[in-house]
Amino acid sequence: QVYKGLDIITNKVSPQEQRLCRHHMISFVDPLVSNYTVVDFRDKAVALISYIFARDKIPIVVGGTNYYIESLLWKVLVNTKEKASPAPGPVTDRKVELEQLDGVELHRRLSQVDPEMAAKLHPHDKRKVARSLQVFEETGIPHSEILHQQQEEEGGGPLGGPLKYPHSCILWLHADQAALDRRLEQRVDDMLAAGLLEELRDFHRRYNQEKVAENRQDYQHGIFQSIGFKEFHEYLISEGNCSPETSALLLQKGIQALKQVTKRYARRQNKWVRNRFLRRPGPNVPPVYGLEVSDLLRWEEDVLKPALEIVESFIQGREPPAEPVKMEYDVNENKRSHRVCELCDRVIIGDREWAAHTRSKSHLHHLKKRRKLEAARRAAETEGDGGGAETSVKDSSLPL
Repeated sequence: QVYKGLDIITNKVSPQEQRLCRHHMISFVDPLVSNYTVVDFRDKAVALISYIFARDKIPIVVGGTNYYIESLLWKVLVNTKEKASPAPGPVTDRKVELEQLDGVELHRRLSQVDPEMAAKLHPHDKRKVARSLQVFEETGIPHSEILHQQQEEEGGGPLGGPLKYPHSCILWLHADQAALDRRLEQRVDDMLAAGLLEELRDFHRRYNQEKVAENRQDYQHGIFQSIGFKEFHEYLISEGNCSPETSALLLQKGIQALKQVTKRYARRQNKWVRNRFLRRPGPNVPPVYGLEVSDLLRWEEDVLKPALEIVESFIQGREPPAEPVKMEYDVNENKRSHRVCELCDRVIIGDREWAAHTRSKSHLHHLKKRRKLEAARRAAETEGDGGGAETSVKDSSLPL
């Protein structure tokens, strides 16, 4: 939403609503800027928060992208831009340059300069691997060492340095999954009715058509990574160059893809809240209060009234009437453990992810296939050794 344009696809708050309450950091970045980062966001947002506090007002940070919210809560980022070369000429983003390299080569380089961070990151996660390499190249300090320094500051913890705003609280709006899925599908239909296709066509014509023609389209940076734009790519580039039937099929394909990726993103957002806030104990994690939004007819009773009570309690310095959400967690769980499943030829990061992988259909399929091959091999060896000699040895040595 920081980028100008694509107001419908990014679900920007309407001008009418913006007049009811002052909004900040909406539609102020040129859509052709591809190197706007979370550090840029944090620096501008922190200054605005200070300005709001100075006027004796309370800033409300609305999600969104939880990673950006984290940058406001904790000291978790490393600013390398100020260390960039002051030489004249176009500014190059080293992270973008690194992302052009092969993922295996990137991970190999990181392993040489920062083995701890390399062990935490999946080799396929090129963006994070490239970022860690960029931090080392531009600071001379391993990324993992900088993060350790932040966490070891007074008041720090597993998520980073101390809370910047100690009296923060998080209001987590959550819904029954079936109700949420229905609402998200309806939201896409409403966006189409509001003129989504016209918005995408206009944006494609102004900013993207030339890039596509020159084969330099990039859906990994800037506004073009927004959910919804790339899902209609085939439809937009083929419109007017194919039959009406093909165009209609591509349009439906784009609509269904948008609905699926929107629902998938909502699941990731909820998973982020659970893993980053609810399963991370420590003094530097603000309380999370759950608000049930499954039934919109009960908005006043289930959402607005309890939210106001919670916020007023924080303002007045007393305990809120509601209890923060609690989730069980395993203190011994390692979220960054590094395992290789040779059976499936996959790298798995995290204890919980490893447990889920060993129970997955694909892993069990490969395991079953391996056992059949092992059984056939032993049967062939038995026939070769003694011809029909029975064996009662069980297969108990295969890796799980």
